[in-house]
Amino acid sequence: MRRALTLAAPRLTLAMRRAHTAASIAHAKHCLRTADAVCFDFDSTLIGEEGIDVLAEHCGAGAEVAAWTTKAMDGGVKFEDAIAARLDLIKPSKNDVAECLRRHPPVITPGAAELCAKLAERGTAVYVVSGGFRAMIEATALEAFGVPKERIFANTILWDADGAYSGFDATEPTSKDGGKPAVIAKLKEEGAQTVVMVGDGATDAQAKPPADAFIGFGGVVARDAVVAKADWFVEDFHDVVAALAES
Repeated sequence: MRRALTLAAPRLTLAMRRAHTAASIAHAKHCLRTADAVCFDFDSTLIGEEGIDVLAEHCGAGAEVAAWTTKAMDGGVKFEDAIAARLDLIKPSKNDVAECLRRHPPVITPGAAELCAKLAERGTAVYVVSGGFRAMIEATALEAFGVPKERIFANTILWDADGAYSGFDATEPTSKDGGKPAVIAKLKEEGAQTVVMVGDGATDAQAKPPADAFIGFGGVVARDAVVAKADWFVEDFHDVVAALAES
C-alpha cells in the first residue's frame, strides 16, 4: 500500500503543478485586461537585442560586455556592478551613441508595437522600465510604442562638456538591483491599482511584488529564472494581444 502511494505522488504533484500554471496564467491575463499600467522592459523585449551589447560592439568591446550582460540578465551578479563594469569597458562618448543608433537602429520585436497600441486604446498607461540608457531608448519608445519620456524609467549616461564619457547617474532607480520594483511601488503610490510587468530578465522578475503580475517574455531569449518566476511566459506578443480580447 505504501509503495502504491509513493508511486502516485509524482503524478499528483504534476497535476497540481499544471493546475497552478493554468491559474497563474488566468491571473496574469486578468491583470493585463484590468491594468492601470503595464511596464515593459526595453532590450530583448520591445526590441530584439540588448542595446548595451550593440553599443559595445560598435565601440569595439563587444565580447567582454556581452559576458557581463548575460550574467546580469540571468541574475548572476548585482545589476549595479554589471552596469558599472560594462560602461567602464565601453566608455561611450555622446557621438558614439548617436552614431551607433544611426548605423544600427533598434529592431522592433514583432507584435510589440501592436500590443502597446491596443493597451493605449483601452486607456492603460504604457511605461518603459529598463536598465538600458535613455539616450538609446527615448526616440524609439515614442515613435514605435507611443511612450513619452516622462513614462520612461531608464539609466542616464553622463558626458562632459566635450561629449566624452564621464560616468552614469547612480540615482536612477533602474541603475541598481531592486530598481524595477521601486519604480512600480512609485506608480502605485501615485494611484495605479493594478500594474503588470513584462520582460525577459531577472530584474523584471524581481518586480513582482509589488507588480500584480509578471509576464515573462522569451521571444528573443528564454531564461530559466524568468520561466520559473513568470505568472505567464510567452514567446510571441501576438498571444498577449489576443488575450486582451478575451472576455
